[in-house]
Amino acid sequence: MARRGGNSTTAQAGTGTGGSGGAREGTALKRALTTPLLYFFILGDVLGAGVYVLVGQVAADAGGAVWVPLVVALLLALLTAASYAELATKYPRAGGASHYATRAFGPFAGFVAGFCMLAAGVVSVAALARGFGGDYLAEFVTLPVGLVAVAFLGLLALINARGIKESTRANVVATLIEVGGLVLIIVLGAWLLLRGDGDVGRLTQLGTPEKGAAAAVLSGSVLAYYSFVGFETSVNVAEETRDPRRSYPRALFGALATAGAVYVLVGLAASAAVPTSRLAESSGPLLEVVKEAGGVPDRLFSAIALVAVANGALLTGIMSSRLAYGMAKDGLLPSPLTKVLPGRRTPWAAIAVTTLLAMLLALTGSVATLASTLVLLLLIVFFMVNTAVLVLRRDEGEADHFRAPTVLPVLGLASCVLLATQIEGAVWLRGLAIVGVGVLLAALTTLRRKKDGAVPETTADVRTEQRTEAEREGSAT
Repeated sequence: MARRGGNSTTAQAGTGTGGSGGAREGTALKRALTTPLLYFFILGDVLGAGVYVLVGQVAADAGGAVWVPLVVALLLALLTAASYAELATKYPRAGGASHYATRAFGPFAGFVAGFCMLAAGVVSVAALARGFGGDYLAEFVTLPVGLVAVAFLGLLALINARGIKESTRANVVATLIEVGGLVLIIVLGAWLLLRGDGDVGRLTQLGTPEKGAAAAVLSGSVLAYYSFVGFETSVNVAEETRDPRRSYPRALFGALATAGAVYVLVGLAASAAVPTSRLAESSGPLLEVVKEAGGVPDRLFSAIALVAVANGALLTGIMSSRLAYGMAKDGLLPSPLTKVLPGRRTPWAAIAVTTLLAMLLALTGSVATLASTLVLLLLIVFFMVNTAVLVLRRDEGEADHFRAPTVLPVLGLASCVLLATQIEGAVWLRGLAIVGVGVLLAALTTLRRKKDGAVPETTADVRTEQRTEAEREGSAT
């Protein structure tokens, strides 16, 4: 479907930014990720805790045909994924959406994109914290959700501050537990139907008394979209991929397709096994499938779900605190966020601030509201990325990079607008308040750096500076 762009000349050495010569960007990072490793990295990022919590909320919005919003959300996610595939192979370096927006529109837009990604991470942690305190935990102990969320986030902050050593084995175990829980739901759903229980008729029930079928699908797709986010962070490891132009598109689309298949099967199993009203009322909807099927201890599955939620929250919390630390180190956020613990060398100030913000959000919003806020923030980022693809078509970038058909980023833009229209007004107010802080910080940072002569004034100046740097690096080599 896609064709490859750029020229066929051999890429030059150096750290060029692809202004005009398509110079290959050098990296100090080890290029160790193969296509299979990158595939599992993205799959592990996408197959997270969201589906464990949100299937019931999707059912409340869309009716019994939970699988329909999941399919729609997958297709919409694939549109923007095509833009990420082009940009990640055209400019294979860390930085992601912030880097692409800076190239296309200048440092101000790049800051806003980076800030929205940071805010999305904090909101995601808050949503998962509330999910942790719901019905899954209630199998062991019943406590107020807000209290559990605050205590949970505090514990995660302590673990984060202590220092998390990288362990591929631990990550594989966590991913296997998460996937194993989802496969168990699929098997139990199939068993229910084979023994004559369940109701396949619910799988075609679209809409609610308040919404027609089309409106129900769209509003359900906003929440379902949350289950597919995570692929956008994978662009940050393109710089560590052996052959990103070949590997990244295959791994990205393959992982999304796999996650989509798993999610759709989970949606079919849950809806056929459990009445829609019961799914909609539960904060642990997949546990209802286990109870309906029998044969599997409720506490066992609850433990699996809690591991999935806790692992997702911890990893996202680590990412958010390190992103805040990195932006502060670059002078984009207040300098106190760069403070680290003397012994542990972990960014305690960034951890503390991002944790406090997550606590505030967890205490002031439901899981569904927080998930919708996250989606809104990412839709802003995705809109910028889809636009950046079209703007940056004038730059050659890496030779032979993946090139998405122009219709895909255009449809990606339209999908962002369409989904944004389905987000409730209260969520918009929360989201715009967060974005407003980002815009204000971007303006202050840009003015300060212009005064110091550190930031070009126009996008054209940015591109001129990039070309000059590419030529300088090329000459040096």
